[in-house]
Amino acid sequence: MNSTLKLALRNLLRYQRRTLLTALLITLGVVALLLFVAAAGSFKQTMVGSITDSMLGHLQIHRKGYTASMDNLPLTMSLQPRAVEMIEDALKAEPDVLAYSKRVKLGAMFSNFAENSSIRLNGVDAAAEDAAVPALRQRISEGDKTGPLVEPGKVLVPALLARGMKVKLGDSVVLVATNASGSVNGKTFVVGGILEGITGPGGRDGYIDIRDARELLRMDKEEVMEVAVRLKDISVLSDTQNRLNTALDTIRNKEDKPATELHTWADLSPFANIVKMIDMMTFFIRIMLVAIVLVSVMNVMLMAVYERIREIGTLAAIGTQPRKLMAIFLSEGLLLGLAGALAGVALSYAVVAALNVWPIVFNFGREQITLHPALAVSEVLGVLALAVLVSGLASLQPAWRAARMDPIQALRHV
Repeated sequence: MNSTLKLALRNLLRYQRRTLLTALLITLGVVALLLFVAAAGSFKQTMVGSITDSMLGHLQIHRKGYTASMDNLPLTMSLQPRAVEMIEDALKAEPDVLAYSKRVKLGAMFSNFAENSSIRLNGVDAAAEDAAVPALRQRISEGDKTGPLVEPGKVLVPALLARGMKVKLGDSVVLVATNASGSVNGKTFVVGGILEGITGPGGRDGYIDIRDARELLRMDKEEVMEVAVRLKDISVLSDTQNRLNTALDTIRNKEDKPATELHTWADLSPFANIVKMIDMMTFFIRIMLVAIVLVSVMNVMLMAVYERIREIGTLAAIGTQPRKLMAIFLSEGLLLGLAGALAGVALSYAVVAALNVWPIVFNFGREQITLHPALAVSEVLGVLALAVLVSGLASLQPAWRAARMDPIQALRHV
């Protein structure tokens, strides 16, 4: 085996220019794929983290059918106290759940005593919301970022609404809401903070204390419309969802049907479609890498066979077995792919390190995104294996041709 590899390496070094150009093509393909994967992965991680950590949480629990009409914030589809208690028991029993926040969601009229506008509100418990979506307070552009997230009698107003209604920190405003029975109630609040917008549903929502929300809606029971759940690690999302679905299935309505529904952040955010597009683009770039490696290696190996016909004939004439000839050419292709892929991996790590020192910053909607690309070991090993495997496959046909040559005809070749 060692002699075959040594012979293959010597043959590659005999044609240095061709070997170098082919290895360079493979290197460029590997670099292009790994850099795209690293940048796209950083973008996805940043955006998913922004959405889950400042708005949605990783999972959300609602009453069955609530999400179908979520845009209207229906007040008649709240989770009743008994169901909420059973949901909390299920969440506390799940080891991968880090925190959860109960929310009362409602639509209200927002007034600065001169103008009126509509606002979507989330009534939350400050400590629970802070634990479930810890990045929410980072969106506070004006106001105290170190104290309680939201206090009774205060409201966090989205920046877009604050600018449109010309309200600022400390101003008094009135929130007017209609409850499930049609009664109208109003309450004066103080603007406790201004929230910067963010892409996706909930990016323009305001926040008040959950007790204020229940007072506005004149709730006599501790109902909630939504429970936002944060996991210890988002990578266990699918498994945790399955276990929670099983646990929540025990919560039944009067018709003995499931009373709740569980959704992941991807079910609730349009950004999930962008994630799918990025994954699809990554797939097509992998195909491009395969094509580059396949064509370049096959081309150089075919040229090697045609240029060394007399050499192949001589080796066959002195008794070299066809499988030995085939092994030599296969080894050449594999070494070529390995060398190009290793160079590509090394260059990719160097570029990724440079991009972390001098990060790329760009605007995405109203947000400023800073990319911090990273290469996962599994991804690097996968690309390396792919390049070597395709190189070997590209060498099969030329190697088979060399092994099938008739020694006499090969020796007569000029």
